[in-house]
Amino acid sequence: MSDTSTAAPSVPGVPDPSGPTPPRRWPPSRLYAALGVGIVLVLSVVLHWTHPNALVTLLPSTDMTELHVDFDTFWQSSVALLHGQDIYDTPAKLTNLNPPLLSVLLAPFAALDPLTAYRVFATLTLLLILAAVLVVVRELRLSRGWTVAATLALLASSPLHGTLVLGQIYGLLLVGLVAGWVAERRGHPVLAAVLYGVTVALKPSLAPILVLPLVQRRWRPFAAGIAGAAVATLVGVLVTGLESGTEWIRIAITEPVPDVLDNAALPGLTLRLGLTSAVGSALGAVLLIGTLAWFWRRTQRFGIDPIASTAHGTDPAGTAPWAVVAAGLLFSPIAWHNYLLLLLPGLLVLIAAAPAGSPRRAWGAVLLALPVIPVSWGDLWTPENPWSPVGRSLYCAILLAYWFTLVRPGTPVRTDRADARV
Repeated sequence: MSDTSTAAPSVPGVPDPSGPTPPRRWPPSRLYAALGVGIVLVLSVVLHWTHPNALVTLLPSTDMTELHVDFDTFWQSSVALLHGQDIYDTPAKLTNLNPPLLSVLLAPFAALDPLTAYRVFATLTLLLILAAVLVVVRELRLSRGWTVAATLALLASSPLHGTLVLGQIYGLLLVGLVAGWVAERRGHPVLAAVLYGVTVALKPSLAPILVLPLVQRRWRPFAAGIAGAAVATLVGVLVTGLESGTEWIRIAITEPVPDVLDNAALPGLTLRLGLTSAVGSALGAVLLIGTLAWFWRRTQRFGIDPIASTAHGTDPAGTAPWAVVAAGLLFSPIAWHNYLLLLLPGLLVLIAAAPAGSPRRAWGAVLLALPVIPVSWGDLWTPENPWSPVGRSLYCAILLAYWFTLVRPGTPVRTDRADARV
């Protein structure tokens, strides 16, 4: 018998389905993202190679006065508290710029010697930061690939290394913000506002997040957030003494804006550019007020439905709170580069909301990588270099990029947030 073929005749201009499958090509946005991430990684490797004193190598140091200086400041204040002394008049090298509540919270560490206390605190900080990021990833149901990428970017980031070496409190702040965001996401806005309020009581530069419910016309969460911050602050003042509260206010008002590379706030930027810090404060105020006005206008137009409005940036469990935090940091007189740790959850929210393969996800990958650039970047810019004011403004540029990205969220891919509840 003859074998009769039943294959359809080929049509000119139409690919033959039986032919070889054409190779899959990355979209341009993914190629650009891979190029951007590659540049960041190569630059970071070169900087670490040419400047071997990387921050992470300083963690084992026993120098509390110069290297672990922030924690030494907090520890000295807690020791003063236990001895009934002024928590803002201590032998520490740096002035304690934090409210009295922090000294109360860290009082247990005063029972340890400073080096042991620092090492315990640094370990606890690392665990808190990792746990907070993993909670966010789980809530967003990000893929294993994005989970690994976010974790590796975090572990390699200069803000994490700086936080651990100096002994800063960003682990505590991140946990407070993430706890509030999770409560909001699970339908408990009043609890979320209280958690935000307690976090603001530890770091008042985050206070703009308490105004977000106001511009979204959510009156109960607004009142709860203000009350939470006020009560937590009052507890700190009552434990440490009324004089500590007035002294902290005096320090907060009179402390000058530092003109250093790590200060990513707009007042620090204008100082580096040869202008006054007042110019930066004015620019920061315009940016912060504009951000809140943006959310007010979007709320007026689209409401605050947690599903439909996410694409318009009005969802209080979306990128909105993180955008307001970023705006507040840009307005603050001091916003260290290490504050970027607090914005990582917002970036993950944006990545989860953007469709797979979209330019916004690609840009999110670049933003994940940028904080990997080490602080040795500042060594490239000498005073005589005319480009130094621009080069030393990298960290402010990164913070601005985070703010601009978070204030303009992408279209969500999830249609039912209740699926993420437990």
